[in-house]
Amino acid sequence: MDNLSKERRSWNMSQVKSKDTIPEKMVRSSLHRMGFRFCLHRKDLPGKPDLVLPKHGTVVFVHGCFWHQHQGCRHTGIPKSNKSYWRPKLEANTRRDLEQTSSRRNKKENTMSFSCVLGLVACLSYPAEPEASKTLHGIFPNLLEK
Repeated sequence: MDNLSKERRSWNMSQVKSKDTIPEKMVRSSLHRMGFRFCLHRKDLPGKPDLVLPKHGTVVFVHGCFWHQHQGCRHTGIPKSNKSYWRPKLEANTRRDLEQTSSRRNKKENTMSFSCVLGLVACLSYPAEPEASKTLHGIFPNLLEK
């Protein structure tokens, strides 16, 4: 059973954003500090990537751990109430991620060719997470070598 009223739950869910999320802003900030310049939410590219680094031929998707069911993350899980709704919804998100990733790898869907497609999970962008800074600072400088 849900601890919140229907109105409060509706308000909470209305506050969930699909872009300009905290993890996305943290990744953008890190990239900017490292000297990278990028475009945001290009609608002409498949999947509307969160960040596009055209100079480096890279697109970046910042996935929320809950919505994309990041395996092994403490932010992942099925809500206790209404499991019959949440389980298929979250499984469909995961399945769609896999399909879109393989689709992007198998064919060029735009005239612009991207050699690198990164899918970052939100927990890796939080400074409180032990692997966060190592991961972000380990991935992006390698782009400069291309």
